[in-house]
Amino acid sequence: MSAIPQQVLNSQKAAIDTLVAIQGSVFGGFEKLVDLNLKVMKATIDEVSQKSQQVSSIKDAQEALSMSSALVQPSAEKAMAYSKHVYDIVASVQADLAKLSESHISEGKKNVSDAIEQFTSNAPAGSESAVAMLKSSLAQATSAYDSMTQAAKQAAETAEKNLTAAASATFKAANEAADSVKSTVTRARRSA
Repeated sequence: MSAIPQQVLNSQKAAIDTLVAIQGSVFGGFEKLVDLNLKVMKATIDEVSQKSQQVSSIKDAQEALSMSSALVQPSAEKAMAYSKHVYDIVASVQADLAKLSESHISEGKKNVSDAIEQFTSNAPAGSESAVAMLKSSLAQATSAYDSMTQAAKQAAETAEKNLTAAASATFKAANEAADSVKSTVTRARRSA
């Protein structure tokens, strides 16, 4: 009796297990995003309440200008922190999915290799060239997959470096804007 039907059943079971794991990973990421957004909303509501009380106690334009300058930098920092958290969650889910995909593909390659070996052992005499071509095709497909996987990993690393650079530039610009507002407030106080 051939082991190929059993391999097909095992492959289908592995595919179902992988699908369940993928759904778990995606749902876990979604759950983390919802949790993050709830925390951000709660913190924002608390902060708006606090700032509203501070605004109601402002007595002159200089205090208003001073308060507005104090709001610029923390808001930029919070936006950067939020973006970083979202990126970390998405990157974590992506890494989980990549691991699951690699595992599933590795299992698939093993099953195909086992099937080819079984076919080879049962191949009629004179079919050596067909078997060699089949093995060569499998080796080329494996090599192409490995090259694509490496290119995808390099692209992900480059994207992460670019995101970090963009975040740093944005944070620097926010700090410069806050410093500019502070210097304007200082000059306004001196001239008053």
